Amino acid sequence: MFKNLLAMLRDDEGATMVEYGIMVALIAAVCIVLVMTLGQNVSNAFGSVNNTL
Repeated sequence: MFKNLLAMLRDDEGATMVEYGIMVALIAAVCIVLVMTLGQNVSNAFGSVNNTL
């Protein structure tokens, strides 16, 4: 039983899944921030063109 517990504690197979999850979450956060920022800039540009016309 003790050997099984030690083997489970040494197993780091799940760590890579956690790392990938963190990377995906960070990439999604960056994409959301970029879309929000660029979306506002594009909206302002279309508004400016609309007002000019």
